[in-house]
Amino acid sequence: MESRFKVLGHPVHPMLVMFPIALFVVAVIFDLIDAAGGPEVLGELAFWNILVGLIGGVLAVVAGAVDLLAVPAGTRAKRVGVAHASANVAVLLLFGAIWAVRMAADDRGSGGALIAIEVVALGGVALGAWLGGELVDRLGVGVDPDADLNASSSLRPRAGESRLRRRVGDPS
Repeated sequence: MESRFKVLGHPVHPMLVMFPIALFVVAVIFDLIDAAGGPEVLGELAFWNILVGLIGGVLAVVAGAVDLLAVPAGTRAKRVGVAHASANVAVLLLFGAIWAVRMAADDRGSGGALIAIEVVALGGVALGAWLGGELVDRLGVGVDPDADLNASSSLRPRAGESRLRRRVGDPS
């Protein structure tokens, strides 16, 4: 099934997700360096990275929701899509809470507990990204009009497919 929300023939959701992912990862790196004694400006930059990541994340959620609503109920693609959306909304809520706590603080830096929550949120980012990859690469959601919306997990090889490597043109 093809994406329902496109610009110039390309799905919008995949174009938007890279920005919040990158901004959240860089924010955590900056906070870790700041907490280890690095320049204070990195804590401030992390704060703003989180804010811009939240804005981009909300836009990505909206674009993804348009596509998710078009996935037929009762398919593996719908179950994976709901898990993907849930993981990513949880990430946005965690980073939103972190941003709100930092907004209310005297300085924009982060401490040990907030960094721990950020690391947990990055775990959610990784899970959400893997599930998104499963939707696109394995199930063909958003890119293939003849997608197999009930294909098996990429953790289980298809018949005749090696788990480690699939060579182009080699059916075994």
